Amino acid sequence: MYPVSARFLARLAESHTPATRVQLMLTTGEVKELEHTGGSVTVDRGQAVRRTCTVTVAGPSLIPRTARDQLATYGARLRISRGVEYGDGSSELVPLGVFRLDSVDGDVSEGPVTLQGKDLSAVVADDKLTARHKASGTVVGAIATLIQRSLPDADIISLITDQTIGSRTFDVEADPWEGCREIAAAAGADVYCNADGVFVIATLPDLLTTDPVWAIEAVEGGVYISGNRAMTSDGVHNGVLARGENASDGIPPVSALVVDNDPGSPTYWSGPYGRRPLFYSSSTLNSTAACQRAAALKLAEAKAPNASGDISSLPNPALEPGDVIRVTHEDGTRELHQVASFSVPLDLGGDFPIATISAKEDA
Repeated sequence: MYPVSARFLARLAESHTPATRVQLMLTTGEVKELEHTGGSVTVDRGQAVRRTCTVTVAGPSLIPRTARDQLATYGARLRISRGVEYGDGSSELVPLGVFRLDSVDGDVSEGPVTLQGKDLSAVVADDKLTARHKASGTVVGAIATLIQRSLPDADIISLITDQTIGSRTFDVEADPWEGCREIAAAAGADVYCNADGVFVIATLPDLLTTDPVWAIEAVEGGVYISGNRAMTSDGVHNGVLARGENASDGIPPVSALVVDNDPGSPTYWSGPYGRRPLFYSSSTLNSTAACQRAAALKLAEAKAPNASGDISSLPNPALEPGDVIRVTHEDGTRELHQVASFSVPLDLGGDFPIATISAKEDA
């Protein structure tokens, strides 16, 4: 969760006026405060581009007529925040993302105008390779090279132990952002653009060992609105075989099979669910250990849908995908959930739906 004060979290459950801010960053370096009437920021770990936004403004005069208009989509960015007002004249805001402005449209006579954008990973994704690119060295170095090819001043934070990789040649027209994600998998990690517009290389927190960052409780003074839990076998795998082979580097074939070995899991590899393996291969995997890390990452994603939840609460803009939250339902049942996606409103109304990628009974 994005660092906030204890006062901030307490305020979320109280009657309060949310504070929102949208800034337009022009290519000239000028920053304008953008008056807005609504919109939302969607954050979804399951998407390659994790953060997207929609902002509504009232004035039709903001619709661009030429590429030089202030809301032209050629290079402008949006910085969006949401927080709380404390009622004493002070407020606390947390960032929701830095977005490339992609589209602007609306009624030219009456408005409103809708702005849409994607986080800065879209800049990397759209800068398709026009020449073959060879990635080598380490996970962090290879990812940084691809990101800074498109965004030379990009900030990159690594929260992993760096690992060497086998060389990987990406062909012309390849998506560099998908290349970054493939390279990150060699360390059992993901790469994404965070709420500050910084690129992060990190592993997914373990639901079983990570402390909850927030409580959603169906009690007086709680933030719980509604919730459900579901189980499905659609697209669910309980084992991943990861393989690597790199003849150009003289690396012999390597592989590792990682399975759901929890006898208490409904997708237990040796249980009644049966064996449903998924296969993954990349020349970046240069050792059995690298294959194990990649397979563990893919398994966490592949088996997660077996237990899922959809929670609706009062909005908490500080949440991040991967956060572990404790949910107490109206019947007193307590569960731990791991956040997969959510949508933060930029207006006063609306609830806050949270989809989870994993859930378990909280002892």
